[in-house]
Amino acid sequence: MNNVTTTMSSDEGVVGNFVSRRLFFLQYLHVLEFVVAVLVFVVINSLRQRRRYGLPVWPFLGMVPSLVSGLRSDLYEWISDILCEQNGTFRFKGPWFSSLNCVVTADPRNLEHLLKSKFSVFPKGPYFRDTVRDLLGDGIFSADDETWQRQRKTASIEFHSAKFRQLTTESLLELVHARLLPVLENAVNQSISIDLQDVLLRLTFDNVCMIAFGVDPGCLRLGLPEIPFAKAFEDATEATLLRFVTPTCVWKTMRCLDLGTEKKLKKSIKGVDKFAEEVIRTRKKELSLQTEDKKQRSDLLTVFMRLKDEQGKPFSDKFLRDICVNFILAGRDTSSVALSWFFWLLEKNPVVEQKILAEICKIVNERDDMKNGADLKSPLIFRPEEIKKMDYLQASLSEALRLYPSVPVDHKEVVEDDTFPDGTLLKKGTKVIYAIYAMGRMEAIWGKDCREYKPERWLRDGRYMSESAYKFTAFNGGPRLCLGKDFAYYQMKFVAASILYRYRVEVVKGHVVVPKLALTMYMKHGLKVNLIKRPESELQVYLKNNV
Repeated sequence: MNNVTTTMSSDEGVVGNFVSRRLFFLQYLHVLEFVVAVLVFVVINSLRQRRRYGLPVWPFLGMVPSLVSGLRSDLYEWISDILCEQNGTFRFKGPWFSSLNCVVTADPRNLEHLLKSKFSVFPKGPYFRDTVRDLLGDGIFSADDETWQRQRKTASIEFHSAKFRQLTTESLLELVHARLLPVLENAVNQSISIDLQDVLLRLTFDNVCMIAFGVDPGCLRLGLPEIPFAKAFEDATEATLLRFVTPTCVWKTMRCLDLGTEKKLKKSIKGVDKFAEEVIRTRKKELSLQTEDKKQRSDLLTVFMRLKDEQGKPFSDKFLRDICVNFILAGRDTSSVALSWFFWLLEKNPVVEQKILAEICKIVNERDDMKNGADLKSPLIFRPEEIKKMDYLQASLSEALRLYPSVPVDHKEVVEDDTFPDGTLLKKGTKVIYAIYAMGRMEAIWGKDCREYKPERWLRDGRYMSESAYKFTAFNGGPRLCLGKDFAYYQMKFVAASILYRYRVEVVKGHVVVPKLALTMYMKHGLKVNLIKRPESELQVYLKNNV
């Protein structure tokens, strides 16, 4: 009897354990089903919001997962695709409590509104200044209000002076004929490939230093010596841009701990500062030794050194350093990067190259010495009035800038509640990104052939016709319109004509050309090219056709 009782108790225990485990499993299954149901709901709801916002909006993370995907591919094309789908404007939602929320637009009506009509309502703003301050300080690119106005006014007076214009043309002529062409000729003679983007960056760096600071760094010369400043400056612009796609609390923490891209930025800025401080120190020493009877310098840095701040004191070395760095960014990167994309596009569009060459030869043919049978082998130097006549070349350069603007995106911040012309509501403090790269790919702006390279869209009866600054924003617009726009075109035309008249530029087979994520649109891997001497017989054909 006892044995039976014991056996029954044991069986009941086994059954009880089985039932208990099953109940636990069923409870766990219910919880799992609930979690899966919630996840499915979140995913479906997030994906549904893509129709409304252009991208999935995830709890806590916002649109960051999509942004990460864009960063891994081509960020500028990613932004362009979204803007095309969203009719030119979309609202980016960052993670909760982050600084990444902003409105992104490529609508010309909105650009005219923020760059011109409501200029005072859309300054660069504290967020932009805080993000770029380590590199650009209080220079003209990041400054607002009186600080910006003072720099703008001083630079404008200098840029429009006859003395400054003469200096720019003379220095460019010297750089092209005494340095650029010998470097290119050396590459041809040795049958070696060169990185044309690097060569052009050296050219524009020497040029901006000569006209803005009165110094000649000598970057462009045979052998192409390594220039520590150039690498430091490029690394600094890249690391600075990454701050805009990183929550502020994250990059500031990385800066405090000296980690990752912030460590790289800190190191590169030291290289930038070293160059700027040396320029300022040298100039101050020269000015202290300068006597009244000596010819006074007229470069931009010297002009600022002679001015006083609001307290009637000379500007600090820190402010002068910011002046240097900002004008290097404006004068070095923009023209050279634009020319690099121009030569890349030209190789893919040989008919355009033929038309440019025909235009150059036609203009050269109008010279009196050519009419009298001048020898083609003699060095040809283009005259300012000839450069001005090159309408098709300017159209070709503008078309390159339309598709590959030197500054692909720019930033503003709203200081009071406002509404864009397209109906987008803007609360005070909203950050606005205007996507200049994307504008060149909008059918609503440029038509169905917007992605094609067609210089003819800039011509009316064979003459170059500029477009609205709010449709073609490569040189910005409104009160912040680029002061050096005219010189940039002259510089690019002079360099391009001088190269194309002498050489065919062929991109090395298999060389990958993609944009780099930086403040300016560098080519990530440079532009490796082979130069082929243009035969005299080819030039003769164009010259005879223009008789």
